[in-house]
Amino acid sequence: MTYSSTLALGRQQNLSRGQNSVTFRVTDRRLGPVSNTIILIVLACLLGLLYLTQVTRTNTYSYQINNLQQQQAALQQQNQDLTVASAREQSINRVASSSTAQSMSPETPSGSVQ
Repeated sequence: MTYSSTLALGRQQNLSRGQNSVTFRVTDRRLGPVSNTIILIVLACLLGLLYLTQVTRTNTYSYQINNLQQQQAALQQQNQDLTVASAREQSINRVASSSTAQSMSPETPSGSVQ
């Protein structure tokens, strides 16, 4: 047998009448260097947009946190002021109702200065 006939024997399949004797091979397709470059640029742009959205969200949250901290500081100052005012009001009532204040006599003017 010759070389070509041995190859032909290896390709022979049990084909019956009406079947194609040609087989199609699937060729793998690969992207070229230009397509790879374009895809990489698009991916880099998408990653950049993702990064920018995350940074923007973080900045938005920091503004909200800053506003809440300012409100907290203002409320703490108001609480301290109200605590001091409450202590003053209670001290006036305590002094007026103490036994020492009860034993004191009211002072009346004895005369006028000319």
